Amino acid sequence: MRILVVEDDQALADQIKSSLIDTGYSVDHAADGEDGHFLGDTEPYDAVILDLGLPIMDGASILKKWRSAGRAMPVLILTARDGWTEKVEGLDAGADDYLTKPFIMEELLARLRALIRRSAGQTSPQLECGPVILDTRNGRVSVSGSAIKLTAQEFKLLSYLMHHEGKVVSRTELTEHIYDQDFDRDSNTIEVFVNRVRKKLDVPLIHTVRGLGYRLEWIEE
Repeated sequence: MRILVVEDDQALADQIKSSLIDTGYSVDHAADGEDGHFLGDTEPYDAVILDLGLPIMDGASILKKWRSAGRAMPVLILTARDGWTEKVEGLDAGADDYLTKPFIMEELLARLRALIRRSAGQTSPQLECGPVILDTRNGRVSVSGSAIKLTAQEFKLLSYLMHHEGKVVSRTELTEHIYDQDFDRDSNTIEVFVNRVRKKLDVPLIHTVRGLGYRLEWIEE
């Protein structure tokens, strides 16, 4: 899962980015409204954490532009203001949720997980497909009750596929959603990661759709 953080407070941005990366997300950061708007308008994100009080362009204006352009990714707004009017403004601009600074990082992560789940049509923090369970709260994966150890990139790939269970996902889409902007992306490595995950899971869960990509689906024999 790939997240955009638009926050001008560098210390806070670093803290959020570090927590997200430790949790298994790929993260891009923009320090002002102009860069944030551009990234959100041109890159595919699974969610955005957006500060309202930004230089050059404020968060509410960015959000209105995104929504007017048809950008539907879930957005969690951050505000240092306690006034209800700013929260209402952000929600009316198209935000899906909000947090008031200062906040507890665990709450931000929990709200972010919930936004991503809802946008993918999932209701539980524990994703299940056949004998495979992926717990988004602690990053653990198990098959028939036995824990499976995945690398960070393998986990990101499996998590994205499980959030989009039953849908065909192209190599390009996987590449765009498991790597951040600065990573030297190579869609050819996706096949390597898919094969590694298949071997570790050791169940027929990830299916190749010739010429299109991959589909995660449990088909009982």
